[in-house]
Amino acid sequence: MTRLEATRRLRVLLKTEAVIASLGHPAYDLFEAGDRAENFYLWGSMGLASSIGLGIAMAQPGRRVVVLDGDGSLLMNLGSLATIATVAPPNLLLLVWDNELYGTTGGQPTATAEGSDLAEAAQALGIRQAVTVREPEAFDKVVDRALREPGPWVIVAKVGESGTASKPPLDSPMIKRRFMAAIGCPE
Repeated sequence: MTRLEATRRLRVLLKTEAVIASLGHPAYDLFEAGDRAENFYLWGSMGLASSIGLGIAMAQPGRRVVVLDGDGSLLMNLGSLATIATVAPPNLLLLVWDNELYGTTGGQPTATAEGSDLAEAAQALGIRQAVTVREPEAFDKVVDRALREPGPWVIVAKVGESGTASKPPLDSPMIKRRFMAAIGCPE
């Protein structure tokens, strides 16, 4: 399953969830799969998607928050997993697209290419619902469950590269205003 295919599969399951997409390919694929006001595309913030998603989940406990992160990006901020485990927001789902590459910066291998396991790291830090999936059907099943059951959840999806996807607008103020209005927090 490619990252874009996994993102499209996720998009079918979404309703009103807030979705935070890490910079680069996770944002491009989310935009390609279906732009919506509840999507927040990050720019210039590698490693921060999980922290931003945690903050939104804490601020809006009645809303499911989905974070789309890359393996390289999450590896830059593994401490966020410890904070997520400590705070334990039941409405947070962290999806990690693990292609074992720093795709946006040139395709260098990440530590997961050498055997580091992000789901095991999440479990070791106290996140009980942390799994790795490789097949589309398993992905659909666990994401559907994570969207219905309390978390926090960490789902590491082993994915292949997707190729070129459309880029969302680079108008950060517009994206922020649109997102904030969609989740009921107008300026």
